[in-house]
Amino acid sequence: MCRKTCFFVGHRDAPIEIGPILRAEVERHILTLGVTEFIVGHYGRFDHLAAEAVIAAKQTHPSVSLLLLLPYHPAERPVELPAGFDGAYYPPGMEMVPRKVSIIRANRYVLDHADCLIAYMLHPASNTQKLVEYARHRQQKGLLTVTLLASEQSSSALSLPGPPF
Repeated sequence: MCRKTCFFVGHRDAPIEIGPILRAEVERHILTLGVTEFIVGHYGRFDHLAAEAVIAAKQTHPSVSLLLLLPYHPAERPVELPAGFDGAYYPPGMEMVPRKVSIIRANRYVLDHADCLIAYMLHPASNTQKLVEYARHRQQKGLLTVTLLASEQSSSALSLPGPPF
């Protein structure tokens, strides 16, 4: 079976109320898009909620894996793998990246190599917004499937239209 990867990007202050939407999207990505691997960071509420959604899905889909994205070299900044994670992922070539842009560069690397993105974007002029714009360009080229979770006012997820095939 071919491995399909989904990455998560969102604001660290995402509302806890998006948890059920995230769980539904993770389930949809597994069942309809064939995702078998999820990668998530660990620097805010969105990352925490995304990890919880995948961990819950692993109960009924044991072949699914969850990886923790490490923007800093594990020898430089050791991280204990949280319960429910199957491993950690440190993108190649990150050793020479300046620390102040490590998170941005790691996110961009994973986005360049993922098949799907689930994003929660509410704040304009943020790194999340820049990554979503970049992801939309990749989607227009047929390289990525982007799901942008609706804002707090809505109770559903929006799939951005893909390229016309």
